[in-house]
Amino acid sequence: MAGMDTTQLERIRSGRGFFAALDQSGGSTPKALAEYGIDKSRYTSEEEMFDLVHVMRTRVITDPAFDGSRILGAILFEQTMDRDMRGVPTARYLWAEKNVVPFLKVDKGLAAEHNGVQLMKPIDTLDELLERANRHRIFGTKMRSVIHDADQDGVAAIADQQFEYAMRISAAGLIPILEPEVSIDSPRKDEAEILLLDALQTRLQALPGDGVIIMLKLTIPTQPGRYAGLAADPRILRVLALSGGYSRDQACALLARDPSMIASFSRALLEGLSDQQTDEQFHAQLDASISQIFDASVEKVAADG
Repeated sequence: MAGMDTTQLERIRSGRGFFAALDQSGGSTPKALAEYGIDKSRYTSEEEMFDLVHVMRTRVITDPAFDGSRILGAILFEQTMDRDMRGVPTARYLWAEKNVVPFLKVDKGLAAEHNGVQLMKPIDTLDELLERANRHRIFGTKMRSVIHDADQDGVAAIADQQFEYAMRISAAGLIPILEPEVSIDSPRKDEAEILLLDALQTRLQALPGDGVIIMLKLTIPTQPGRYAGLAADPRILRVLALSGGYSRDQACALLARDPSMIASFSRALLEGLSDQQTDEQFHAQLDASISQIFDASVEKVAADG
């Protein structure tokens, strides 16, 4: 693949560790800040809000606990990519200083629910975004849509949209992470996952045989190992697990039973961190969280039964 960093590729393919999803965007930032102990009264504009969240992310990424010994990749929000950490553009800082491979969230959020799913809103600026990502030496991208119910037409539409964008991203020389999340609150979560697995396998088989490589970020399945066949496919670089609203303890307990997945946690990674903590307290909490998620990703336990 033109321009693909083979060192980064190999690191993602076979490295021991997990992904840090630091990509909350406009809609989810107030909640992320509130959980970090920064109330809405502390900012009066979106600009101030994004400044505060960048300070939070900088504190996480520059902390000694955050490095490539346990973290393989980090998923960034567009604004984070455009900003610096310690005077270095964030993506370059991640790779040069931390040995962590940078990814970029490219979706523009979710459309209204239809057929039991929420497709992504059209990513109308994708080409320009991919060009900027390449300039910043971003390795790959991530895009999320959500499945709420086991509706065959809805799941097919989700898979179609994810693969259509994935082909464009791949053509631009980046590795796409497809994230068709099955809601953990779905009344038919198990059936939805079976439909999704079938839809992903069908579209994977239809890929042109010219070295298209993708990644998947999926809800931890009801049946451990459900996506093991996908993880073993040579066209799939890695299968990531999202925390999906589970607490870190819950997410880690479920993930530890699934040998085919590693974590890509957002809220579950930041849980317990606070703006009010001293640097020592912050470091101790982040180190403990990273350790717990790392163990669940690489030190697997036998599934019951």
